[in-house]
Amino acid sequence: MNIPNQITISRILLIPVFMVFMLVDFDWGTITLFGATMPVNHFVGGLIFIFASLTDWVDGFYARKYNLVTTFGKFLDPLADKLLVSAALIVLVEMGFAPSWVVILIISREFAVTGLRLVLAGSGEVVAAGGLGKIKTTAQILAIASLLLYNTIFVSIGVPFGEIMLYIALIFTLWSGWDYFYANRRALLASK
Repeated sequence: MNIPNQITISRILLIPVFMVFMLVDFDWGTITLFGATMPVNHFVGGLIFIFASLTDWVDGFYARKYNLVTTFGKFLDPLADKLLVSAALIVLVEMGFAPSWVVILIISREFAVTGLRLVLAGSGEVVAAGGLGKIKTTAQILAIASLLLYNTIFVSIGVPFGEIMLYIALIFTLWSGWDYFYANRRALLASK
C-alpha cells in the first residue's frame, strides 16, 4: 500500500479518537481563545478534526506529485472524507451546534454520491472528485472546524461564521450532488 493510501487510512483511524474527545467529558477545564470559551477536550477534538482534514490535502498532493494515484485511493479518499465529515456533523447535532435537517441533507447527498460511484464502478468507471465536490468539502470542513471550536476568532466580532459556512456548505453539497448525477446520467441509465 502506497503512502497516500496509508495517510487516507490514518484519517479514518482518527475518527474514533476525535469522537472520544468530543463526546466524553474529561473534565479538564475550559480554555478561552479570542473570546470563545470551550472545554479543553473539545478544543483538542477540534484540532484532531482539523489535522485529519488536512491529511486529505496531503495525501492528494503526494499522490499527484509522485504519480501514486490508484483506483483504491480514488475510492478510499472520498470515503474517508465522508466518514470524517459525517461523524463530525453528527457530533455537532449531539452538541446542539447544527440543525439535524441540514445534517440529514448533507449526509444523504454523501450516501447518494457514494451509491452513484458504486453503480458506475460496476460498469468499469471510476468517478473522481470534481471541482464542485472539492469546494463542497472545503466549505464543510471550514464550517465544521469553526463550529467545533465554538466560532473562535469570530466570537469577538459577533459573526456566526460557523453557522453561515454550514449553510454555504449545504448549498455546495446539494449543488455538487446534482452535478454528479447530471454529469453521469447516461452512464447511470445505461448501467445494468
